[in-house]
Amino acid sequence: MLAFKFIIMKKLKISLLTLLSFVLFSCNDVLDVSPDNRTTIDSAEKIAEILVNAYPNAAYASFLEPMSDNAGDKGPSAVTKAVNEEMFFWRDFNLVDEDTPTFYWNQAYKAIAQANQALVSIEELDGGKEMNHLKGEALVCRAYAHFMLVNIFSKAYNPKTASSDLGIPYVTKPEKVLLRNYDRGTVESVYKNIKADLETGLPLIQDDYYIQPTYHFTKAAAYAFAARFYLTTGEWQKVVDCADIALGGNPLSKLRNWRDNYRPITFTKKGRLYSSSLEPANLLLVSGYSSFRRFYGSARYQLNGDKRDEIFPYPNDTGKAWSYKIYGNDLYYNIPKYWEYFQYTNQAAGIGSPFVTYVLLSTDEALLNRAEAYAMLGQLNNALNDINMSYSVKTQRYTTSDALTIADVNTKFKVDDNLYTPFYSIPNASLPFIHAVLTIKRTIFYNEGMRWFDNKRHNMEITHTDNNNNKYILTKTDLRRQLQIPEAAQVHGIKANPR
Repeated sequence: MLAFKFIIMKKLKISLLTLLSFVLFSCNDVLDVSPDNRTTIDSAEKIAEILVNAYPNAAYASFLEPMSDNAGDKGPSAVTKAVNEEMFFWRDFNLVDEDTPTFYWNQAYKAIAQANQALVSIEELDGGKEMNHLKGEALVCRAYAHFMLVNIFSKAYNPKTASSDLGIPYVTKPEKVLLRNYDRGTVESVYKNIKADLETGLPLIQDDYYIQPTYHFTKAAAYAFAARFYLTTGEWQKVVDCADIALGGNPLSKLRNWRDNYRPITFTKKGRLYSSSLEPANLLLVSGYSSFRRFYGSARYQLNGDKRDEIFPYPNDTGKAWSYKIYGNDLYYNIPKYWEYFQYTNQAAGIGSPFVTYVLLSTDEALLNRAEAYAMLGQLNNALNDINMSYSVKTQRYTTSDALTIADVNTKFKVDDNLYTPFYSIPNASLPFIHAVLTIKRTIFYNEGMRWFDNKRHNMEITHTDNNNNKYILTKTDLRRQLQIPEAAQVHGIKANPR
């Protein structure tokens, strides 16, 4: 199966024992292995094998979605899942199970270790043009994993405070010592390192070397990530330029077409197609160790009736219905976006591990990131074109006569000035367009964890309401907006986030 690419490919067994993933090993395991006991890496092919694992093989939707304003309370009859409940109430959660913040932290740093080993091996083999594509992929992988970590475990990027806000350790070398003290640095220093790796790696990316390109940073995927990065730092023209490259010519044909391709097919086929390498909207996929497919619809703090009507209103702002079909009842409202693949370690005994394929980057995101950047640049007609393009493949029976006008956006998406308060000022004329983009993204990327990043980036206050109508508010200045550093990392010297 294509989604098993990461799982079934022969892997080099490299003992890259970083302190940051220390929690994955027992004390005996660590003490029994030399920190520099590495398989010899003496060819470009072996470096390519290392890079298969330079992507975080873990879920973040499982713990970020319930933190966002997408989550509602279905009541005590629904299934209770610890990570889902604890994150809904923004509590520090330190279990090491799959689908948790700690697991994501560990997997991200394992991916970084692989990228670092690839870079060292390239240097030891004297690099050369024939290895530039490997170097480019390794650098962009390292940048991506650190970008995700800093956005989850640190405060939102703000150039006014970034030099003092705690970052996350930016690791650039494979470990040769068993224990090492790590400095978290600052958000500013982390972003500078991400930018350096990204901008060095981007020109080196090539698409001709991958059997399954959607599991690697192709040119389109790398530039889609760059567009996301520059959106976070407020470099609007760079967002547009990178999104243009990611989308290429005729972007409409590359968007996820719920109207024509998803609406008519069955629940099962929708779930399989969503994360398929055959879906042109998918720019980067990863198969992560995860059981999220088993509880994404049933967990208590997910999509309830109120949130269903809020996120998927009928009609949408074109005056017609969304093409999304909400399945299930009050206790199981869901849209199929995930499919589980099971890897048996003992087939006779039925023992093994579940894996879920996740979409990390897509053309839909690149398009809407470009629309937001256009709005910030004051290019409202360009922003409007992208907004209408997005609606056109997500709305039932959409025709060109349903396209919104600038006047429509100003009327339908009028919003309170205090809803979005990022580090930069949003021009009054741009605000309705920003609201339109974020509203569409909320619907399109429901249950993928993406909404939390918009909540955090735009410094949105979030209110969660439980089944007894008790309200819990995450204010704009609440320190819980940065997830707590895992306990195992704290024990070994990494400073905790303030609470």
